[in-house]
Amino acid sequence: MKKNYVSNSSESVRMFKSDLLEFFSKVYFFVPLVIYVPVIFYLIYKSFFEVRMSIWLFLGLFAAGIFVWTFVEYVMHRFVFHYVPKAKWAYRLHFIFHGVHHDYPNDLKRLVLPPSASIPLALGFYLLYTAILPSTYVYAFFPGFIGGYLVYDMTHYAIHHFNFKSGIWKKIKQHHMLHHYQDPSKGYGVSSDFWDNIFRSHFTNK
Repeated sequence: MKKNYVSNSSESVRMFKSDLLEFFSKVYFFVPLVIYVPVIFYLIYKSFFEVRMSIWLFLGLFAAGIFVWTFVEYVMHRFVFHYVPKAKWAYRLHFIFHGVHHDYPNDLKRLVLPPSASIPLALGFYLLYTAILPSTYVYAFFPGFIGGYLVYDMTHYAIHHFNFKSGIWKKIKQHHMLHHYQDPSKGYGVSSDFWDNIFRSHFTNK
């Protein structure tokens, strides 16, 4: 397998000539928490105090949101982020969205999605679930979905910058490091290897 350039530096490589575009391509790891935790609490408030949803229905929808997120995480990583187009302009987009992460995996400011990408995606998914779910169910489902996304983002940051000696976190880190340093065509799950095991994109010798 061809070995690509991989930097061990935690510094950010410049991607844009424009200072404005460069600014919006970087983000501190805690920014998604600042943006989306209030959204989660607001929707939970609507679930219980406006819709008067039962605790069991809420928990079921919340869990379903988390589960659906894990599938979306896998599909987006495998089929969107790792789709390598041939056109020069499209390849440039691929590098901006994900290629840069594989070349500079420890870049401190490019380990979580910047708001310029995550907010439009979140809004799109919210509108989608509003259209396909029964009225008001999205108030419980979407907090689980966004909560799953936050776990993914924080997990991704942690496994690149913290050492885990044992347990589930060591296993998660090992799985993702194999994706980066052994075979990027396997191990697409970041927060878990569940869907890799289902779709046979897991590493057989871990």
